[in-house]
Amino acid sequence: MAPPAAPMDDDTGLHGLQGKWGQMMRNVKTCLLGVLLPLAGAISTPAKAVEGAASLYVPGTGGPATAVMPPLEGVYFDDTIYIYNGSASASKEFVVGGNVVAGLDATIVADFLTTLVVPSTNFLGGTLSMGVTVPVGAPMIDANAVVTGPFGNLRSLNVHDSALVVGDPVFNTMLGWKAGKLHIQASSMVNIPVGHYREDQLANLALHRWAVDTSLALSLHDDESGWDLTGKAGVTFNGKNDYTKYDSGNEFHLEGSVEKALSKKFSIGAQGYWLKQISDDKSSGALLGAFRGEVVGVGGTAALNVTMGRSPATFRLRAFKELDATNRLKGEAFFLSLSLPLYMKMPPQ
Repeated sequence: MAPPAAPMDDDTGLHGLQGKWGQMMRNVKTCLLGVLLPLAGAISTPAKAVEGAASLYVPGTGGPATAVMPPLEGVYFDDTIYIYNGSASASKEFVVGGNVVAGLDATIVADFLTTLVVPSTNFLGGTLSMGVTVPVGAPMIDANAVVTGPFGNLRSLNVHDSALVVGDPVFNTMLGWKAGKLHIQASSMVNIPVGHYREDQLANLALHRWAVDTSLALSLHDDESGWDLTGKAGVTFNGKNDYTKYDSGNEFHLEGSVEKALSKKFSIGAQGYWLKQISDDKSSGALLGAFRGEVVGVGGTAALNVTMGRSPATFRLRAFKELDATNRLKGEAFFLSLSLPLYMKMPPQ
C-alpha cells in the first residue's frame, strides 16, 4: 500500500516525508482523538461536568503541531490507546445514566481507531481532510452509593459496573492553511449517537446524544530550529440524551503546548489545558440543577518518528495530571498513539 521510497535527498521521499509526517499526524490525531476520547469517558473522562462528566472534546488532544495539515493527498490511520483514572469525593454527586451517584471512582481503558482521508491539498486555498473515529473500550466504575435511580427509586451502596462496549462514532472535518511558519486550522467534530448505550447503567462509552465541536488552532512550526508553539480554542455544543432527558450545557476549551525536536526522530514538550462549561445543564434529566464544570490540567508529551516497512510512522505518548476540577472527576490521563499512512498520492518524479 505504501508508495515507493524516493531518493533520500528528495523532500517528497521517505525521509523528507518522515519529518512532515510527524507534524501531520500530531494534527490528525489531535483533532480525531479529541473527538473520541471524550466518548470513552461517558462517565469518567476528564472532560467536563456535563452528563456523566463526559464530553465530545477531550482535554489533552490539542497538542504540538495541531494546525499542521498532511502534506499529501491520501488515506491515513491512527490507533490511540487511552487510559484514564479519576475519582471524586463521597460528598460529590453526579448524574450517570439517569442515576444520581456519589463517591465515584472510574477507570477507562479504550482503543480509538481513526481513518482519515485527505481528498485535496488545494481546497479553498488549503488542505481538506475528513475522518471517522470508532472507540472500543472497557469503562470500569465504582460508586460509594447510587442515591436514586432513573425513576427516583432508592438504590444500593458500593456499586461496581463494567463492560466492553463500542462507543459512538465521530465524524471529523479539518481545513488548514499555511503562511510561512504559521499554520492555521479550522475543524469540526460531530458525535453520532448510534453506539452501544447501556440504559440505566453506570459504565458506558457512548454519549447517546448529538454533539458538535468547532475549533480553531494555530501552530508556529519552525523546522530549522525544531521549535513548535501551538494554541487551540473551541466550543462544544451538546444535545439532549433522549433516554435520560439530560440536556448538557455547552463548553469552552483552551489548550497550549511547546515542543522541541531534539533530532529528526525524537521530540519532547509540555502541554496544558483549561476547560469550562459556559451554559447550564437543564431539562428534567438534570437532577442536580445547572451543574457547571471546570478543569485545569498540565502534562508532557514525546514523539518518535520511525519507518515501518517503507512507510513513515509516528509513536506519541501524552501524560496529564489534573490540578483542579469542579463538578467532575479529577485524575490522570495517558495517551499512546501510532499514526501511519495507508496510501499517499506521490507527486510526479
